[in-house]
Amino acid sequence: MFAHKRGISTENWRRVYTDACILRSLADILNMEHNELLHQSMSDVCIARLDRAIIIAGPCGCGRLDLILELIRGIQLHTSWTKKLNTSRSSLSSGDSLSKAIALPRTFAKPIPRLDLGVSPSLSAFASTYFMEPFILPGYVLDWPAMQEHPWRSIEYLEKIAGPGRIVPVEVGSDYRTDDWTQTLMSWESFLASLSVLYGGSEKEQVPKPVLYLAQHNLFTQFPALRNDIIVPDYVYAAPDAPENYPEYHPPANDEQLVTNVWLGPAGAVSPAHTDPFFNFYAQVVGKKTVWLSSPETSSYMYPYSNGNRNTDESPADPLSSHSNPAANNVEPLMSNTSRVDVFAPDDTKYPLFSRHVMPGAMCATLEPGDLLYFPPGWWHAMRSEETSFSVSMWF
Repeated sequence: MFAHKRGISTENWRRVYTDACILRSLADILNMEHNELLHQSMSDVCIARLDRAIIIAGPCGCGRLDLILELIRGIQLHTSWTKKLNTSRSSLSSGDSLSKAIALPRTFAKPIPRLDLGVSPSLSAFASTYFMEPFILPGYVLDWPAMQEHPWRSIEYLEKIAGPGRIVPVEVGSDYRTDDWTQTLMSWESFLASLSVLYGGSEKEQVPKPVLYLAQHNLFTQFPALRNDIIVPDYVYAAPDAPENYPEYHPPANDEQLVTNVWLGPAGAVSPAHTDPFFNFYAQVVGKKTVWLSSPETSSYMYPYSNGNRNTDESPADPLSSHSNPAANNVEPLMSNTSRVDVFAPDDTKYPLFSRHVMPGAMCATLEPGDLLYFPPGWWHAMRSEETSFSVSMWF
């Protein structure tokens, strides 16, 4: 209230928080120089605080990100680190699927089209024609450094690229629609270890641990070297027109008109059916992931949450009452872009219009490492990791 009366903007508060994290860390660094006993523990605290400035505040302010990253590197270089965790395996993807068959849901009528790499669309063909419907380019990103010389499937590489002491934001729980879902900040090393150790206790008494999912996070801001491991497709710069079934489309507001995020989680991690307001190229780097899609025309039958509330009203939106798409609500972090239907195991009794109006036109496919998926704004999409999965989304 005070901030509002004084006219203090959110951007100014973000800048204050950023500068406070920097100044406090600089003070702690000076204290560490005079007290070697505090060096290790204080280094952890400083790096975590500086990471919070990146994660929570942006960070805000000219040159602040470069300064924060330089401080983190300096602390890491001048601290004697003791390895805290020994991961049970060196690869994210080994031993997940045991070559078992992947069971696709019964909620789709046709596969997502796969285009032959030899005849992948030209830039002009994509901008004029192909941008209107989803498709998969099999193996399109197999030449990314992330797939080759800098393998993201290697836990050792992922730890090395970040350096010790880093923290990341993770979701706790398998479904953000449930009441027990939450978010937390945890060490990068601990999170990577969690992808290997999904159960605790003895063989006789195995206790399932919560699903931890690093979802929709711009990890490239925290670990800039990872950005060099991907090659952004030229398609994202094609500037296609707003689709007819989603006229509200506007590109991202940043200078590059591009938003990149990563998605890293264990087998079984699920993103419920929801919509986004941007065009999306989605690259599968590690593991397999099943994708379900449905067009914006089916929005009235997807039983979206109303006004951001997790209500129990099971009636869908009246298709005649509004022509707005839930994905258009990209200002407030509400739930109106999310469906109450579990598209991987729907309740036909509870959501009868979904099976009647959505399933006949829905599409589905399992992405293999190296595949590149495209779908337009406003399309309903759900994701399920079949193995430990590392993906990159590129909104434009």
